[in-house]
Amino acid sequence: MSRIGNMPITIPDKVQVDISKGNLVSVKGPKGELQKQIDAEMIIKMKENTINVERPTEQKRHKAMHGLSRSLLFNMVEGVSNGFKIQQEIIGVGYKVSSQGQRLELSLGFSHDIVFVLPQEVQVETETVKGKSPIIRLESPDKELLGLIASKIRALRKPEPYKGKGVKYSGEVIRRKAGKTAAV
Repeated sequence: MSRIGNMPITIPDKVQVDISKGNLVSVKGPKGELQKQIDAEMIIKMKENTINVERPTEQKRHKAMHGLSRSLLFNMVEGVSNGFKIQQEIIGVGYKVSSQGQRLELSLGFSHDIVFVLPQEVQVETETVKGKSPIIRLESPDKELLGLIASKIRALRKPEPYKGKGVKYSGEVIRRKAGKTAAV
């Protein structure tokens, strides 16, 4: 029994869902429009303002795809109605960030600045306050794309365990190591 797969998805008033042959799902809402191909073997039923996902058999593959398909559909509906946000902090002396349109310019202690060009679906906002770590705010209706972009930005300079310098998610706890101890 799939607990996630059996849960119905409620469609908000401002969201339109269209399911075509082969389980190509299009979702339109106030935050944007998303389209995704869901596994063709899954059965997607729409009644009034709810969507239910059912599996054809009890095979292991169908059980695995049941919950995944439901989660993908839920994230699409949630994304076009409310959107998703990720906030990252840059920790380190001299580390800077600035944004102009879809270009994110990062100074992370390398000999050159890194220019990261974001896709049109992702909006970026940076905040630099004296005495605090610079902050990057990413927003998008597509949760999958947003997570991918955030992980690529974090990979440019992962937080190191000794001083914690690098790009980290807000609220992320970095395991710290003890450095060398002075000989007595």
